[in-house]
Amino acid sequence: MAKGDKINFSTPSGFPEFLPSEKRLELHLLDIIRRVFESYGFTPIETPAVERLEVLQAKGNQGDNIIYGIDPILPPNRQAERDRSGETGSEARALKFDQTVPLAAYIARHLNELTFPFARYQTDVVFRGERAKDGRFRQFRQCDIDVVARRELSLLYDAQMPAIIAEIFEAINIGDFLIRINNRKVLTGFFKSLGIAENQIKSCIGIVDALEKIGESKVKQDLEKEGISAEQSQKIIEFIKIDSSVDDVLDKLKHLAQNLPETEQLSLGITELETVIAGVRNLGVAEKRFCIDLSIARGLDYYTGTVYETTLLGHEALGSICSGGRYEELVGVFLGEKMPGVGISIGLTRLISRLLKAGILSTLAPTPAQVMVVNMQEDLMPTYLKVSQNLRQAGINVITNFDKRPLGKQFQLADKQGIQFCVIIGSEEAAAQKSSLKDLKTGEQVEVLLENLAEEVRRRLT
Repeated sequence: MAKGDKINFSTPSGFPEFLPSEKRLELHLLDIIRRVFESYGFTPIETPAVERLEVLQAKGNQGDNIIYGIDPILPPNRQAERDRSGETGSEARALKFDQTVPLAAYIARHLNELTFPFARYQTDVVFRGERAKDGRFRQFRQCDIDVVARRELSLLYDAQMPAIIAEIFEAINIGDFLIRINNRKVLTGFFKSLGIAENQIKSCIGIVDALEKIGESKVKQDLEKEGISAEQSQKIIEFIKIDSSVDDVLDKLKHLAQNLPETEQLSLGITELETVIAGVRNLGVAEKRFCIDLSIARGLDYYTGTVYETTLLGHEALGSICSGGRYEELVGVFLGEKMPGVGISIGLTRLISRLLKAGILSTLAPTPAQVMVVNMQEDLMPTYLKVSQNLRQAGINVITNFDKRPLGKQFQLADKQGIQFCVIIGSEEAAAQKSSLKDLKTGEQVEVLLENLAEEVRRRLT
């Protein structure tokens, strides 16, 4: 770059950055999510931001176009050396685009160090090279949990997922939400019973999964383009639109299975769905928080059983705020053995962006400080520092104002940062071992002995 050239320091498209009030909100939500994850025994892990490209491409993974490759920029004297070595194939590297494929590689690398079933959580940043638009980012934080077993995994792990989702969103307090549950075997079995060929079922499931986005008539058109007859398409639409109470849907499914040919897979899916629903109820999830929705399929090919999508009621246009499901083949792909798993994912960056825009969430104060000790006179700074430390030791977050400025300006500074209380100590207060405590929200100002200051602040904060 030539001297004097102007540097474009704007944020790259699709790569978010947060102001303090936004970052504090993210950390607050992460604390809630982590606390709930750990209450169910999930343990944290971290996988590299960069994986070998062949690892990320192991299962197709939604198309190579979303993967960011890593190509180091080297000085000229090393570039020729790199060109000769040819960093391709197994040496090519890329940024991870989700947490699940890296989890599979992680388990393969640490198989003999882990205890199964292995329950882990991750709240890392991932990268996708897709087109940036409203609510879609190229860099975003995903909060994932998965339980992975060797050979067999109890369906009660599937039942735990809605309990965890419900607990998180109730704690975040974002309003009414609905966890929609289905089983891919139910859909696959129903399609088979209609005589739809095995090689058509995956594409049919993908079309059905898009019902909410494209509408019923477009679903029918797309099904017919796949060679599905108008009669079959109509039966599929009628099936996925079965809408009633959980028990009524299960009863209708059982009745349907008794009157259709080749329903072994359909019956298995119904049994699994019934087991999961019973577990959800036994875990105390409120009936209003979940339902069976036969249109939920999750477009990713690796889901094989239970699937989930969570919708914020009254704000359905936001899309799913938490989704996931059960898979059988994904994790074992690197080891050549069956390793079933079930997991859910919250795209936290997208969720925060959308909830802020909809006015459902608000940012937090720019600072975590609850108190500012104002600077009345420089010679009292030792007192201010001592008082500040006493408050901190009592668990109160404090900013000490080191800059001397008019008292009104210091109050404005505290208020701008969302600090509620100011501690005022002049020479007379210091001599009497007292302070004035000003509540910037109410305007009230009271005199407090320094020895009682922490207790008084705590009382007023609660």
